[in-house]
Amino acid sequence: MPEIRHIFNEVHFELVRRIAEGGMGIVYEARQRGASRFEKRVAVKLIREEFSEIEEFRNNFIGEALLAADLIHTNIVQIYHLGEISGQYFMVMEFVDGMTLEQFIQNHREREIPVPPDLAAFIISRVCRGLAYAHRKRHKDNQPLNIVHRDVNPKNIMLSVTGGVKLTDFGIAKALNLMHDGEGHIIPGKPEYTSPEQANYECTDGRADLFSLGVVLSEVLLGRNIFLGEDSNATWENIRNMALPHFPTLRKEIGGPLNDLLTKALERERENRYASAIEMLYDLELYLYSEGFGTTNEKLAGYLQNLSSHNLQRVRATSD
Repeated sequence: MPEIRHIFNEVHFELVRRIAEGGMGIVYEARQRGASRFEKRVAVKLIREEFSEIEEFRNNFIGEALLAADLIHTNIVQIYHLGEISGQYFMVMEFVDGMTLEQFIQNHREREIPVPPDLAAFIISRVCRGLAYAHRKRHKDNQPLNIVHRDVNPKNIMLSVTGGVKLTDFGIAKALNLMHDGEGHIIPGKPEYTSPEQANYECTDGRADLFSLGVVLSEVLLGRNIFLGEDSNATWENIRNMALPHFPTLRKEIGGPLNDLLTKALERERENRYASAIEMLYDLELYLYSEGFGTTNEKLAGYLQNLSSHNLQRVRATSD
């Protein structure tokens, strides 16, 4: 790391600490420095040197940067810059001070307390807003980009200490002329969050992300992934064929509209699922606000602060 720090200092980035690591990339908290004592806290996602030499992976990393740089939305982590140093590509990204949804769920699991249903629905509604924007995004020539994230899971959803909710990591997204999607030959994404069409090696559209989001919502509410099997093949079999539970029998608070919402999001046949993220968002916000004042960013911020005050680890995080 000292050598990496030195290299980045030459381009006005001070790497502070490693905050996330995956098989192909590493994410650091960093300080971006400029003239007149300008300083900005950012995240730097660095491609591993051995993968920088693989053309397909390098092109997908570049494609992710090109795609996400133009996705400017309050519920999507912003990409600021794509650079290259000594043959290694890196992205400069928005730094999110908070925790991943995966860590949020784990905190509740360790304490054996359930996430309040309104907070769960609020978090998912904000992810749904980000997806609605991404799914409808058009190229500068007004041609639809047909973006499908294909990796919606709790690790890729950020919760900031100010109550913001942000979707990140478009690294395996499908988008017009930008990414190598591999559909028909691979199953992208984490097995327990893939849609039935992904598990069947079929082409996807935005409805695949909505199935994944339904899985995430059920996990936030139940504290576990209902499709997780002993291995990937067992998990994909569950996604294809396992009978859905009647959610109120697993947790009584998941009744009425929330049960209906989950059941529709998790329909195996795309034609029976939510047709768009906007449609799913409408039902989520109807659940949240139909009786008047409902959950807000400020309420989520207060809840996260309360978690920290109970000696739960607060993680400063971003995507990988």
